[in-house]
Amino acid sequence: MSRSLNKVTLIGNLGNDPEIRTTNNGSKVANFSLATTRQWNSASGEKQEKTEWHKCIAWNTGGKGTGLADIIERYVHKGDKLYVEGRIEYRQFEDKEKQTRYVTEINVREILLLGGSKGGSGGGGDSFEGPAARSRPVDKAKKAGGDFEEFPGALDAEDDDLPF
Repeated sequence: MSRSLNKVTLIGNLGNDPEIRTTNNGSKVANFSLATTRQWNSASGEKQEKTEWHKCIAWNTGGKGTGLADIIERYVHKGDKLYVEGRIEYRQFEDKEKQTRYVTEINVREILLLGGSKGGSGGGGDSFEGPAARSRPVDKAKKAGGDFEEFPGALDAEDDDLPF
């Protein structure tokens, strides 16, 4: 039996707000470009950088209001850092001038918002920050984890009954 795998995993930043469209049959689709950047040092020690742009497409597969395109429409904005998982697809079409055009796309199956807006500082983890979290002011001491006012008994180690 022959097996194959077509799986793409990307972590990058959105170049622009996603473009949301509705097809003739009522399905929603989200198109967006994701930038991934790699850095290295050349043989002479000079820092080099290259950014790749990935054309991504996400379709609604769930019920009304719960599909991937709906989630992207509500919560994903220009500059956001995203984890995207899907498969790579190649297709061709004929443009208005009858020229054959080739497109490489990532057909998105899963997406996680990483960090805050404008690329965030999160970088690791599966923290989801919706619009309400983005607009809420955060005290620097609390953000750094130095204030435990919300959990007054958190530092009392007397009641440690963990089974491991």
